[in-house]
Amino acid sequence: MRRLGPGLITGAADDDPSGIATYSQAGAQFGVNILWSIAFTYPLLAAIQSISARIGCVTGRGLAANLIRVFPRPLVTLLVGLLFIANAVNIGADLAAMGAAARLVTGWNAHALTVFFALASLGLQILVPYHIYVRYLKWLTLALFAYVGVVFAVRIDWLDTLRHTFVPDVTINEALITTIVAVFGTTISPYLLFWQASEEVEDEEADPQGGPLSEKPERGAAELSRIDWDTYVGMGFSHLIAYFIVLTTAVTLFAAGRTDIETSAEAAQALRPIAGDFAYLLFTLGIIGTGLLAVPVLAGSAAYAVSEISGWREGLERKWQDARGFYAIVALATLIGLGIDYAPIDPIKALFWSAVLNGIIAVPIMAAMMIVATRKEQMGPFTATRGQRLFGWLATAVMAAAAVTMLVLAL
Repeated sequence: MRRLGPGLITGAADDDPSGIATYSQAGAQFGVNILWSIAFTYPLLAAIQSISARIGCVTGRGLAANLIRVFPRPLVTLLVGLLFIANAVNIGADLAAMGAAARLVTGWNAHALTVFFALASLGLQILVPYHIYVRYLKWLTLALFAYVGVVFAVRIDWLDTLRHTFVPDVTINEALITTIVAVFGTTISPYLLFWQASEEVEDEEADPQGGPLSEKPERGAAELSRIDWDTYVGMGFSHLIAYFIVLTTAVTLFAAGRTDIETSAEAAQALRPIAGDFAYLLFTLGIIGTGLLAVPVLAGSAAYAVSEISGWREGLERKWQDARGFYAIVALATLIGLGIDYAPIDPIKALFWSAVLNGIIAVPIMAAMMIVATRKEQMGPFTATRGQRLFGWLATAVMAAAAVTMLVLAL
């Protein structure tokens, strides 16, 4: 656990309430026939995230700061602006899901609970130093094992499940394509790239013996090994949980004919009469736990990106007085997200357009990141490996296809 950090937290944040809603809908609509999509995206996400972490560790700068050294400032500013909008919408959807899930357990007002979660998350980020805060983030990932526990509360044909995990058995149609695009879009999200690169920088600055590999190349082998271990375990953890969310809804809701699930809270509520109170409670607590983990990552990644292109001091390790601009962006993203909960906006449509935005901006960000990772001027002797380049560009191509499909289906 001591070797795990940014990769584990990033992977766990990938399974946020909006992701849970997407995976739940996939399992409810297509059952175990959609499990192959989770296995397919694992090597792609692991490769692209390890490249992001490598860039931060080698250069000592976040992703936005590196992009602006290669590409025109207006282009990077546009991408960061779109990232901020998508993150704010995602924060709003996550907070609303947490409030709705907490209402199922407590019976209290969902809007009041949403405000509580928003302010609690914001207060932790502003008032608690990063080196303390990260400990809680790391252990909060254990909340996601709730979804593993749910599976063992119901009966499963494991042989049939494993067969569908590796051998697709589907009929191609518009509904399936839309679901696959949604799974890809919620799994490989731009905010994860910015977050992990910046957290590598945070860890270096918090370590008295640390520093970017460009200045301390003798630490290269050990640090890059740590990054690979951290990232592949973190993304594996992310996909394991996503797999069990799909499987849980497949063997309960799909089997019972409940194929119209659209939100994580709705999925939790629908589980109660089918899988029992224990499974229902675990699923609900998982939504709240992963939301508490994901909201800071969404707000923080936007703040890192904006601060890096603006030349502001940034970092969760700094006191708010020393990084006012950074924390102002954290607060703004969180409060805009909170405002979405009170706006007359369909949360499902908000999630869809957030996925569309993520799918669109992920492509140029990933392509630009791949270019940075192969530039000796920035990476020195630590450019991306051959395997990382192969899977990184493959991930970019997959996301490009997903973005085009999203636009076609949206028009």
